[in-house]
Amino acid sequence: MSKVITLSNAKIYQQTQLVLDNVWLSVEQGEFAYLVGKTGSGKSSLLKTLYAEIPLKEGEGIVTDYNLRRITKKETPFLRRKIGIIFQDFQLLMDRTVIQNMYFVLGATGWKDKEKIHNRALSVLQLVGIEQKAAVFPHALSGGEQQRVSIARALLNKPQLILADEPTGNLDIETSEEIMQLLLALAKEENTAILMASHDTSIIQKFPGRIVKIEGGELKESE
Repeated sequence: MSKVITLSNAKIYQQTQLVLDNVWLSVEQGEFAYLVGKTGSGKSSLLKTLYAEIPLKEGEGIVTDYNLRRITKKETPFLRRKIGIIFQDFQLLMDRTVIQNMYFVLGATGWKDKEKIHNRALSVLQLVGIEQKAAVFPHALSGGEQQRVSIARALLNKPQLILADEPTGNLDIETSEEIMQLLLALAKEENTAILMASHDTSIIQKFPGRIVKIEGGELKESE
């Protein structure tokens, strides 16, 4: 199995403040792992470092073959094409329909052919079971439906890695479980690695997996 994330002796900074020290982490293709820790412990900072929103200043980091220490501004969009990002608050464009949200991302990541764009947009909406809402604006959708749309968006470029930042944080229990089943199925069927930040213990108990824990500014594997 090839590794999609390798961090060795990395230090994660939020501006000048050291948030996480001595970070060692590896995630393999198709693997599902939880990133757990208290609010403010550095989960989001770690995820942002992995998609090059926060620069890695010390240590080593390779994500989908891109070196985080050496990555240039020009290369960053190419790294992000290989990563799908799912946010707690969905971050959909409210002035566009569901399918137009897909078109926008595909256009922004270099797709040119309108027919291919349309077909890919439709196929990811089908994959997450929301194609019947393609012409609807996001504000008319439930929270669970909006999160399905944001998962569809994350899948557009067939990523090797999905980074999910509290994807069930704004959802009720039943909808959270549906979203988890969907994510786990995707990891298996698409062979996509998923690193999911969460502090929802009920979800972690119901859907057990590898747990990487942030404690006292360090990363630890949890049994």
